[in-house]
Amino acid sequence: MSRQIFILLLLWASRVTETTTDAWRQCTELLPLDLLSFVLERDTSRVVPGARVKQSAGARGVQFLSPDASMSFPASQLLVNCDLFPKEFSIVITVKVNRFAPKRDEYVFSLMGRSNVEAVALEEKEDEQRLREKETKSDEKHAGVILGLKLSQNSLHFVFNGHRKAAEHWSFQGIRLTPNQWHTLVLVIGLHHRKLTVDCNPPLESGPSRAFPSDLNIQASRFHIGSRGRWKGLFSGLMRQLVLVPNSDASNQLCPSSDPRLAALSVPPLLLDLPVRRRQNERHDTSSGAAGRLSVGVERPCSELLRGQLWFNPLKKGLYVCDGSMWITVLEDHKRLDYVLEQQVLTTSSETHDVEVFQIQGIGLMAAMAHRSSASGSAVYLWTNLGFRLYQNISTHGALSWKHFQVGKKAYLVVSNSGTETNKSVDKQPESDFSVIYKWSNRRKRFVQFQTLQTYCARDWEAFNINEQTYLAVANHRMGNNNHTINSVIYKWSRSTKSFEVHQTLITSGAYDWEFFKVGPYHFLVVANAFDGMTTSLDSVIYVWIDGKFQVFQTIKTFCATDWEMFQIGSRVFLVVANGHRFQGNGPSQYTINSTIYELDMSGRMFVRFQDIVTYSAVDWEFFSLGEEYFLVVANSYNGESYSLNSILYRWQGYEGFVPVHWLPTFGCSDWEFFSSNGESFLIYSSAKAPLSKVFKLKTY
Repeated sequence: MSRQIFILLLLWASRVTETTTDAWRQCTELLPLDLLSFVLERDTSRVVPGARVKQSAGARGVQFLSPDASMSFPASQLLVNCDLFPKEFSIVITVKVNRFAPKRDEYVFSLMGRSNVEAVALEEKEDEQRLREKETKSDEKHAGVILGLKLSQNSLHFVFNGHRKAAEHWSFQGIRLTPNQWHTLVLVIGLHHRKLTVDCNPPLESGPSRAFPSDLNIQASRFHIGSRGRWKGLFSGLMRQLVLVPNSDASNQLCPSSDPRLAALSVPPLLLDLPVRRRQNERHDTSSGAAGRLSVGVERPCSELLRGQLWFNPLKKGLYVCDGSMWITVLEDHKRLDYVLEQQVLTTSSETHDVEVFQIQGIGLMAAMAHRSSASGSAVYLWTNLGFRLYQNISTHGALSWKHFQVGKKAYLVVSNSGTETNKSVDKQPESDFSVIYKWSNRRKRFVQFQTLQTYCARDWEAFNINEQTYLAVANHRMGNNNHTINSVIYKWSRSTKSFEVHQTLITSGAYDWEFFKVGPYHFLVVANAFDGMTTSLDSVIYVWIDGKFQVFQTIKTFCATDWEMFQIGSRVFLVVANGHRFQGNGPSQYTINSTIYELDMSGRMFVRFQDIVTYSAVDWEFFSLGEEYFLVVANSYNGESYSLNSILYRWQGYEGFVPVHWLPTFGCSDWEFFSSNGESFLIYSSAKAPLSKVFKLKTY
């Protein structure tokens, strides 16, 4: 009997263990993670403390002077929305080593647990001499090391918390790294094998006695680059590249290589190759030291410090040069649109009026959706290999639109709350009719409420910068149910109060949308006026920035204008308006009408009609390009009888203008957004009449 009870207890314990493990989230949907760039690019104006950039053997690398806190960061900043380290991965390093002392190990990087992180924080408060004295032989134990990569004389050691939390070492002997020369190593950990490739030579392979643990918990852990957070084991050589590649064998991406010792997957911009030295009598001089360098990687910043920098994107197969503010295409593998595939049907908590797609550094591509229901609020989704997944719910009240923007390095979202579901009074301003600005919290990895602004059935927000000042424009649609001719407001960021303050008011009539754009040195803002209480036949207004204020530049007759989209093709500047419907007094509404593309006449200094396109209560236009092809997609929402309509994708045909090429079935379509991920292109549309959104993949050739 006692034996049966013992067996039952064992079975119960194993099931509890399995349930607990399944509750943790595995890191499975990640792109290559450039660990070295992450610590070096926090402030691109200088090298982080505790390190310096040094040139050797024709290339640059980082030399670690101390285990400074700036070379450490929480794992959760890169390994997002997961608790367990990937089961399969590659680690790519490019290093130049010194001669190792016998029995000395040096850490390329480490992932430290909570207890060790706290100990390091205490030690950092003491002086350097005391730190050295405190490191005894007991420090050799890896109790605080969740995972780490070490180099010693002719050996590489991969250490980690193995099964039953016991420290395990997987070593590769006899790798023969030549001192004072660069070497690129790729360590690949698979389910049933491990291998090490050095300088693209034939790999050293072995099958481990047991698989890498699938339950390696990384909660509250920290990456330390070039150390384990202490002086002992500090990497003494130079490091040029350190990339973690989840779920992939990176050796196939690097090898073969024309320069195997410096084979590059992702090298930080600060460490890019130096320009070729010119003879003294040659006139061409590179004063900034940036021209001629080549960076290889998926994403790269462009700043004044990197002017002249070249960047090769292996996914886009494109070569770009930094002009001080943006990347200019030099060469690119031009894509052509072949056909459109339905990629994802996203069930939402309620009907959706607007989608805003944006990037958060260290997190990834996100989409904020403005849901109609106040009960469920709105949602922020994160893009993964499996499509959009719910990331955060935010309380909203009849949300109509979202806008993402930045003030300096801080990221924000602002929502247009209409309050239509919580207040039925005709003339009383509802309490919930306040639009809210949310700020991204790097600590909480969430958007948190930052500032509220009183608005009146706000339909849209636009964010823009003029002369290094940040502005927000809100489109106030109506006050109560009858008063549509009211002030819309331009807000300006106050650096003293750290908040937005009223800068200017502009009279609008049922304002539906703002669009900011720039032509040469001039800044423009155009409003879509939809309804004045009597008619939809109104003048929408283009404003130009003069002496710190917006002044009227041109008026254009529109019919329930719901959206403006500005775009450029070559040197030509266009504006397209989405006309919703014709309505006059008590007469019938006409939903099948023309929406119009206008082109800027530079000599006449005004926008002139270029092309009319028949639309069906259009509520949005989205412009995008694929290679050298240009497209417009319209959101057709209603034809007077049905919300089930084709929204149409148009392609630029030069003299012919835009011609229809794809008919996409939609239901109550309210918005289109174009976005790219991993070299692939997508469209997402939202429905204002059904709780769903759809993602389409644009197949190219």
